[in-house]
This record gives sequence, C-alpha cells and structure tokens, in this order.
Amino acid sequence: MTALGAVFRPQLPPERLRAMVRTAEGAGLEELWLWEDCFLEGGISAAGAALAWSERLRVGVGLLPVPLRNVAVTAMETATLHRLFPGRAIVGVGHGVQDWMGQVGARAESPVTLLREYLVALRALLRGERVTTDGRYVKLDDVALDWPPQTPVEILAGATGPRTLRLSGEFADGTILTSSTSPEGVRKARRLIDEGRKSASRDGTHEVVVYLLTATGPDAEARLRAELEADGVASVPDLGVAGDAKAVAEAVGRLADAGADTVILQPTADEPDPEGFLRFTAEDVRPLVP
Repeated sequence: MTALGAVFRPQLPPERLRAMVRTAEGAGLEELWLWEDCFLEGGISAAGAALAWSERLRVGVGLLPVPLRNVAVTAMETATLHRLFPGRAIVGVGHGVQDWMGQVGARAESPVTLLREYLVALRALLRGERVTTDGRYVKLDDVALDWPPQTPVEILAGATGPRTLRLSGEFADGTILTSSTSPEGVRKARRLIDEGRKSASRDGTHEVVVYLLTATGPDAEARLRAELEADGVASVPDLGVAGDAKAVAEAVGRLADAGADTVILQPTADEPDPEGFLRFTAEDVRPLVP
C-alpha cells in the first residue's frame, strides 16, 4: 500500500503547529512532514514538539541541511527522537539550498563529498558504533553515542541530480524527491538509485518519498499554476495536481506506479485552510489510494 501524508509548510508560524498536529492525529493522517528551511523553523525542535503532541502520527523531517549541522549533533538528536518516540520519527538529510548555505558561511565546495561522508558517519553512529574518521569535511575522534537508538534507524537523503541519487542508493536507506519530480522523474530516479545500490551490493528495500504539490477547492487550478510559475517549473509536464479527491488520488497513483513508496501532499504556500487540507488528505484522498 502506498503511504500517504501531508506537509506542514514553514510559511505557517510555529505556533500553528500544535493545532495542525491535533488535526492530523484526529483525522487519522499517517505522516506529517516538516521542513528545516532557512530561515523559518528548526526541523528537530518542531518534530520533537509534534511527536509529543501526538500518539500515533509519524513525523518526518525532510530535510536537515548537512552543512549546518555537525554529524554528531544530528546523531544525538535523531537517537533521542527515536528513543522517546519509537518508530514514529523519520529523518532525512541533504545538501540544503546552496544560496542559503552561503548566507550562513557553511557552503561546501563539494556538497556530494560532504553528504557521502556525513551519511557514512551518521548511520554508523546510529548503529551504536564508535567512529573515528578524518574526511574532507567530517572529522570524528573516537565518538560513540551513549544512548543510541534501541532499534534500527533508517536515514533518508534528499536528492535531485544523478550523482546524489546514486549516492543515496549507495549510502542512504531511502530517498526524498521534491515536488518538481514528475512520474517520469521518479522512474529515472529509481534507476539511478538502483545503480548506486548495485555498486554497493546493497539488498533489502529502499523507500522513495515524493512530494506532490496539491491544490483543492474552487481556486485550486490558479493557485497551483501560480506556484509552479513562481518555482520556474510551469513548463514541466505532469507536475502537481489541482482538483477533488479523485483527481489527487489518481496523481498519487501515477507516482506510485512510477516507483514512489510514499507520497506526501504539499499544499501551496497560500493554502487558505491548512487544517482542512490535512483532513482532506486523510479522510477524502486516503480511501481512494490503494
């Protein structure tokens, strides 16, 4: 079955999160995803609050920009979430927006090298290993978590370009794709991820999470078109969906058929009823998605 969730966009102020979490939980939403976008809201702090305000809801952070965070800190925070809320936290890491990284003096000369070193160290720390490494960016001297997760933790990587998609297949446990990914883009991403997995002789599953820009209601088409144009992707075919639950479920199905395991509905930044969007996802769209 295709997993389905929705995004709490950080264009909403942090104080709106509690009501959104309660709405999501009450509606039976499976997953609520948060973003650590500069300079809006912190991913781990928001995720911790969302998890504490809910009992069943899975909360994803997609994603943490690795240039901003020492890998040991990310390991500590991820382990803490998983020990406090077993099985309900989902953590993704990635390059971050390079312009933002430049603004804070954290832009890496080789983002791919940084992400590779980061994923290797982070996953080892979360397995409870003691890590010493002297990479180009990641440097650890005899570091181990005193309180590692009690069960295996999967780390996802955000990826768009071919090199990072292969890297994700090789070193991450899953991949997050942006809302600028069409069904054909999902197919291409799957092929590149599988190339990375094959090169590393990895078996088992590799979850692919895709955001789907979604608008519903009387002005849905106009809001969707405006956001696609603002993002510079209006000419890309088969991006986003506007319409009722049936239309949205069909768009989810196309992404699932292309290789997505989880589809996260992403409201437009000007969504007039964020709580209603969560209820729409859980109560109207979910029953139509196999």
